[in-house]
Amino acid sequence: MTMEQSGERPEADGTADPGQDRPAGTGALDANDLAGLTPEELRGKIKEAREDAQRNWQHFLHSAADLENYKKQAARERQEAVDRTRRQMLSLMLGVLDNLERALTFGSEHDGPSKALVDGLRMTHRQILAQLEAVGVRPIDTVGKAFDPRLHEAVSVVPPQNAGAASGTIVGEALKGYLLNDDVLRPAKVTVVGEGTTDRKHR
Repeated sequence: MTMEQSGERPEADGTADPGQDRPAGTGALDANDLAGLTPEELRGKIKEAREDAQRNWQHFLHSAADLENYKKQAARERQEAVDRTRRQMLSLMLGVLDNLERALTFGSEHDGPSKALVDGLRMTHRQILAQLEAVGVRPIDTVGKAFDPRLHEAVSVVPPQNAGAASGTIVGEALKGYLLNDDVLRPAKVTVVGEGTTDRKHR
């Protein structure tokens, strides 16, 4: 009895049917899938393949845009953290500089053995200012300048008749302010000339 007579199909030589194990709905087509299709069915298959390709392309573009946005956001947050830490460290340095300037003001009022110490402090003061300037820190101009709320903080006001200056002019500095490049690192605390008063007589 032959294999054909027994109803048994011959075994393949280890090679499975190309379409046998393909998951349903994958959209992958080969010549066997297209064999026997009408022209209308072929056009439908082509349309489906184009729609799948367009959807996949849109998904790729969205994923690429999301990745780029994430990279930009991460870089921005990293830079903000660096800038915040930098400003904190520079603010601490300004506190040390304030104390050094107070010591210089006090020491300059006394002569004698302390002069050598004052000279050393003055040299240190110049070095600190030079180092701060190298990283973009510079003092804010105050006395004689017009008051600018972006740069100055008024801690006291004097009337114009007592100051001998126009209204809005800075006539004193209580605490020096500093800029970090073009941003305010610390506003200057100043004394400013206030608005004049005018007596009005009602008739």
